[in-house]
Amino acid sequence: MRKLKNEELGRLSVDEYKAEEKRPIVIVLDNVRSMHNVGSAFRTADAFRIERVYLCGITAKPPHRDINKTALGATESVAWTHREKTKEVVDELREADYKVICVEQADESVPLQDFMPYRDCKYCLIFGNEVFGVEEEIVAQADTCLEIPQFGTKHSLNVSVSIGIVMWDFFKKLED
Repeated sequence: MRKLKNEELGRLSVDEYKAEEKRPIVIVLDNVRSMHNVGSAFRTADAFRIERVYLCGITAKPPHRDINKTALGATESVAWTHREKTKEVVDELREADYKVICVEQADESVPLQDFMPYRDCKYCLIFGNEVFGVEEEIVAQADTCLEIPQFGTKHSLNVSVSIGIVMWDFFKKLED
């Protein structure tokens, strides 16, 4: 066994990536503080070829070297939009027939392993602030909340880790 060289990975160029069909999934970052988490969200969005990342409220936007440090160029390949109000984005996406899903611990949340996405649906996945989570107003208008089961004392994952887990779960379920 050996590691593959970069030229063996079959990577798309940025232009090729932009021309490819995207999965009907968008990520909404609701007031995410850390630019490293923002960069990681872009990199994960690129890996799973999703439509767009929405950066809302205080969430930083490219170009910024701290975002670029973890995005590794994904801010150039992934479509993104910055908006002041998360609610406006959610309202627009709902009008465009996206299912609105908050990734949050809530009284009626569905464990991630029990959720089955439909192939013919468009999804908006909302991830919140590292301390306060998704705004209560947004949680209240979501179609559902997904919760990643946890078994330690913290019951809290870094937002970039949560994005990776949820995106992999969606990808796996939609590809099966």
